[in-house]
Amino acid sequence: MHQIAARWIVGLLRDRGIPFLVCGGLAARGYGSERDLNDIDLFVPGEHFPVVVQAGQDYVSKPAMHYQEECWDLTYVQFKYQGVKIEVGNGEGPRIFDATKQTWINLDIDFSRYEIVNLLGLNLPLMLREDLIRYKSALSRPVDLEDIQAIRKSVISLPNSRKES
Repeated sequence: MHQIAARWIVGLLRDRGIPFLVCGGLAARGYGSERDLNDIDLFVPGEHFPVVVQAGQDYVSKPAMHYQEECWDLTYVQFKYQGVKIEVGNGEGPRIFDATKQTWINLDIDFSRYEIVNLLGLNLPLMLREDLIRYKSALSRPVDLEDIQAIRKSVISLPNSRKES
């Protein structure tokens, strides 16, 4: 089901020429994590966020607005496609709660820093490994620590990958 949902959101974004950056568990999977995916997480540049919300309006399960939750302080929309949650964040100004410092920190989303990895049958722009480890280290939830451990252990050579920075 994640493959079908990924094809839907990636098609929606690419049809409109909207850049995006995959993060969260799917990105961790691209770097060696094997845990089950809870959802698909990605960011788009702020100027494209309203277009994404409008284009996916038939599948909105959590409306586009600013949320401050336990670990996240950002504007995002949640879609549900074929039973899979897809969370699209606005890349302008997201913050995360740094568990070690007990404070909110900026999550700098740089759409020029990514690695293309083939996942779920798609070539996806993933947040760079070091950026993903840095933000998952700050969050330090059990799922993040599991991902970090798997990413660090992974010695996978990524076929069909291209790094830009």
